[in-house]
Amino acid sequence: MKFSVIKKSVTSKARAGVLKTAKGDIFTPIFMPVGTLGTVKGIPQEILKNEVNPDIILGNTYHLYLKPGMEIISQAGGLHKFIGWNKPILTDSGGYQVYSLTKRRKISEEGVTFRSHIDGKKIFFSPENVIETQRIIGSDIIMPLDECTPYPCSYQYAKKSMHLTHRWLDRNIFHFKKTKTEKNISQALFPIVQGSVYEDLRKESADFISSKEMSGNAIGGVCHQNGMLYEVTNWITDVLPENKPRYLMGVGTPKDILECIDLGIDMFDCVMPTRNARNGTLFTTKGIINIRNAKYKKDFSPIDENLNKHTSCFYSKAYLHHLFSAKELLGGYIASVQNLNFYLWLVKNAREKILDETFLSWKKNIISIISSKL
Repeated sequence: MKFSVIKKSVTSKARAGVLKTAKGDIFTPIFMPVGTLGTVKGIPQEILKNEVNPDIILGNTYHLYLKPGMEIISQAGGLHKFIGWNKPILTDSGGYQVYSLTKRRKISEEGVTFRSHIDGKKIFFSPENVIETQRIIGSDIIMPLDECTPYPCSYQYAKKSMHLTHRWLDRNIFHFKKTKTEKNISQALFPIVQGSVYEDLRKESADFISSKEMSGNAIGGVCHQNGMLYEVTNWITDVLPENKPRYLMGVGTPKDILECIDLGIDMFDCVMPTRNARNGTLFTTKGIINIRNAKYKKDFSPIDENLNKHTSCFYSKAYLHHLFSAKELLGGYIASVQNLNFYLWLVKNAREKILDETFLSWKKNIISIISSKL
């Protein structure tokens, strides 16, 4: 795996790059659709491949460990073969579940003990077995076990948690280097910066993970830090090496993505496009639409002709309004494809504007347009 910065903005920290992997090139900035359980929720693979066409998608180790389980994925020949996806996949390690399943988990030096949200069964994740699990999954980019700290938390808690994450990282890396995938597939490990909202901790963590000289670096826990996303991201990108891709985990809104591209971030993921779609919220090149609103009942214009995508141009707002009113499953599917098309359009345009040195002026203008409610 090799990353190259093709162009760095002279007026900001934004950059356009390419991450070369054994399963294809990832052109950055990039948004990764979230396929938690081996599927980008509600989207058939042929549509994901041929219309949305992301360079990479994301899966979740914790959820895949529970369903379908490692035995099934191993027998299938890895996650790529199991789901019919031949491009890169990134898997989270379960660190987010350390945050989200607070009432169902216990943290120790050895690792994290979970109670399954499905049946209450006890599960233990360690830095070593999350590497082994992701070896079986066969994802191209794998994440180490970390503690995604709660927000808010005290300085002392954040510091203690950060050092635990660092000790776990050393164990992750040691096990990563001594193991191989079943098919000897090429994989990369991205360490994760933690430290909550505390500048000295974030910079210390960024220094620590940078010293490991892995293929890329990630930033965790920022999406929960209300009002400090840009400030914290800026601290960290000042420290992380420029010759490695930077992945901001769990972010976010279209505005947040553009602002964080401006701060030097290369990779993003978030459930927002598909989750909001299932509730009838559409992101479009002209603004945000609540397709359930009565004013769309007789609006026979295309959903978003500017995207030049089949789903966005073929279906009308009136038809989509009808599907949501009738509670037809097709409505959530169409809305999800629209939103993913929009997110991929957004990062593709950001890349083009970085390359031609018009990113800052374009960003300011496009944010005002796409953030308006229609």
